[in-house]
Amino acid sequence: VDRRQVLVVSDASTDQTDQIVAEFADRGVELLALPERVGKTAAENAARPRVRGEVIVNTDASIQIPPDALKPLVATFADPSVGVASGRDVSVARRGDLSNAGESSYVKYEMWVRELETQNGGIVGASGCFFATRRELHKIIVPEALSRDFAAPLIARELGYRSVSVQNAICYVPRTSSLRQEYRRKVRTMTRGLKTLWYKRSLLNPFRYGPFSWMLFSHKLVRWLVPWSVCFGFIGLGLLAVSLSWPRWVLGAAGMFIVVAVVGWVWPQNRPLPRLLALPTYLVSGTVAGIHAWLTALRRDLNPIWEPTRREVVSDV
Repeated sequence: VDRRQVLVVSDASTDQTDQIVAEFADRGVELLALPERVGKTAAENAARPRVRGEVIVNTDASIQIPPDALKPLVATFADPSVGVASGRDVSVARRGDLSNAGESSYVKYEMWVRELETQNGGIVGASGCFFATRRELHKIIVPEALSRDFAAPLIARELGYRSVSVQNAICYVPRTSSLRQEYRRKVRTMTRGLKTLWYKRSLLNPFRYGPFSWMLFSHKLVRWLVPWSVCFGFIGLGLLAVSLSWPRWVLGAAGMFIVVAVVGWVWPQNRPLPRLLALPTYLVSGTVAGIHAWLTALRRDLNPIWEPTRREVVSDV
């Protein structure tokens, strides 16, 4: 216990956070209460002078971390080449809730990609809800409009460290049952990601950073360009449909897919979403959110202060 510090950063919370944390003061839990809301990254920057450990673990308030998840995450730093260690997200929901079921498939794919990256030099982005960094890396200020969980592996690579995904460091991330809230979260996350990539764009230089630059380009930038490729693909199919017959069938099938997604989007939030609607709705809303994020980033409309996506704590994981 004497080697552990628990610091709760309250970003001008209005939900009794400060009072609840104060009840644990006699157990060594510390509170950093900010006088006004500044956003997550700015709050993390404000906590820099207060942290004392050699390994800093960042967690979100809404996730669940099994008791045996922290040790393998911290143990990774026994390797002096590791600068950042990321937990493995597991997306969970209340039993029978399929409103945002597509998120689970995406998270599984993302974790699989990170595992492959770990085996080939290191990951290019950490899980914002559960990751750890060396103190010297955490002390570096990240601009408040950017994402520290994405910037941390990039900073680590610049300083000669690698970042890894730790399979045994599991964290359960409850997904929201509201597609509209999830849409807003995706727009914000991707917008900040795009700005963070631009901030560290020098890492895309393959002559200096080799395979890491390719992983960064393919994992992040290419994925964020997918919404635009889908858009241009529809335009191309529309133009082909004017003179050829077969694209009309493809265009018609795509149109039906979108119709199904729209039905899922307007589905009453107090009623379970049918499985047939879940995946199309998730894919279409994610595509639109991607384009929205690009437009927001290009017009530099960045607000570090946001209303968090409310996630119900899941007890039956």
